[in-house]
Amino acid sequence: MKRLLCLVLCAVLLSGVRISAMAVSAKAAAVINGDTGEILFSQNADEKLPMASTTKIMTALLLCEHGEPEKEITVTADMLRVEGSSMGLLAGDRVTYHDLLYGMMLASGNDAANVTAIALGGSVEQFVEKMNAKAAEFGLNNTHFVTPSGLDADGHYTTAAELAALAAYALKNESFAKAAASESAVLNYGNPPYRRSLKNHNKMLKLYNGAVGVKTGFTKKSGRCLVSAARQDGKLAVAVTLNDPNDWEDHAALLDFGLSEIKQTDYSPKTSMYAIPVIGSDTEKLQVFIEPYTVNTLETQNINCTVNLPKFLYAPIKKGEVLGSAVYTLNGKVIGTVELKALTGAEPYSEPLGIAEILIRNIKYIFLNF
Repeated sequence: MKRLLCLVLCAVLLSGVRISAMAVSAKAAAVINGDTGEILFSQNADEKLPMASTTKIMTALLLCEHGEPEKEITVTADMLRVEGSSMGLLAGDRVTYHDLLYGMMLASGNDAANVTAIALGGSVEQFVEKMNAKAAEFGLNNTHFVTPSGLDADGHYTTAAELAALAAYALKNESFAKAAASESAVLNYGNPPYRRSLKNHNKMLKLYNGAVGVKTGFTKKSGRCLVSAARQDGKLAVAVTLNDPNDWEDHAALLDFGLSEIKQTDYSPKTSMYAIPVIGSDTEKLQVFIEPYTVNTLETQNINCTVNLPKFLYAPIKKGEVLGSAVYTLNGKVIGTVELKALTGAEPYSEPLGIAEILIRNIKYIFLNF
């Protein structure tokens, strides 16, 4: 996944911007193809700006990648030394990592972000180092974090282009994507834990057909910030606005534009059927079929498929067993990987054979097929 984000970011920074008369009220904006990273719309997209609580995309991603969603921790007073929006945590409360994730993504809880930072990093400062290390690792060279919540601080900034790339990457994480797309959640935390209901601040989930996230943000310094994403007909567009007083309407227009720009192409490799020799079975060969792959992209040329399959197999093989993969690239960048499975099975020899006969058959078989 690290490689995927780097490729997405490279596509965002290097791909040609589509010519458009479109404009939004944001100080900076970007829309990208969430599958390939191709930039669809750009408006001051490389300007460094504060991003408020959209910061929590990185904080939540690190929490998801840490795992242990059901791990429960006890909140301390030091963890709650943060102002602003809250999921309602108090010192002494017991809360799981799962509920902290939803507290960040739905209620935009600064308390949830701070508790996460200290629980995973030991301190806010050490966790922020992890955030910046991750950003550097991904090639987010114009992004720098100072707080895990997004509260204003000198040196806390990103760009619309890089925030879009980060969001597209985060949506590849199943736990993150599920939280980002949730309009509400019933959680269980407190001292003792009891049921609570949280609603998502992201109105795009109700306003826009196919919306799947992602995160709102606001401070006086940053203005209104919003990262949204929508999936329609198998296409994914990710939009970002920073300092936008009209973000809901702008994002509807941005997502409309982005989704309309993405083309779908069914790509079939030159060879779609492979027969792989099987050793140790009455079944001489197993067939593997590569179905047409739907590519969501602006560009329909320079799509290639690399097939990774073994030269031969050993019985037994079960029907549906994964034998290899087909890797699809656009201009040399990976845009999709599909598992290749056996169409039928292959059982071991039906009659017992002596060791010598097995060796002779296998040697003969290899020489005849290779």
